[in-house]
Amino acid sequence: MLNEKQIPCRGSYHPQGFFNAHARHLNTIMSIKSTIAAVAASPFLFAGAAFAGPYVNVESNLSYPDGEYSAATTDVHLGYEGTAGAEGKIAYYVQGGPSLVHSETADDTETEISAKIGASYPVSDSTGVYAELSGATAGEDSDGDTIRNYGAKAGVKFTF
Repeated sequence: MLNEKQIPCRGSYHPQGFFNAHARHLNTIMSIKSTIAAVAASPFLFAGAAFAGPYVNVESNLSYPDGEYSAATTDVHLGYEGTAGAEGKIAYYVQGGPSLVHSETADDTETEISAKIGASYPVSDSTGVYAELSGATAGEDSDGDTIRNYGAKAGVKFTF
């Protein structure tokens, strides 16, 4: 048990016996840390939404037909995005890498190769169009040839 006569006047005494002579000092340290974190994050508040250059994209797609899990594919892609055109209005990306494919029926995970290429263009301030082409290997057929699957999507995005 602490002797109350030995507690310096600048300290604080907690009823459970914890003595904290540096409460004001800890609060100052936390304030300084919070300030440093806020200053470090502030450039991101003013940064533009677009960034041209390399990136990593990890994406997982799961399949639940009739509410039952059947398969999952996780892409681990390295990519590059940028802009093109006279005014830089065409945004594009290219990405590819391994695809981890899990099947519930085989309860096994295979590693395949997949890639995507896409672009978007703002038709107006509130409307944009986009398109994507994709491809992935899907194992081998009975003759030992690699099975390749391809996909495409296109759309219009309206912002308000």
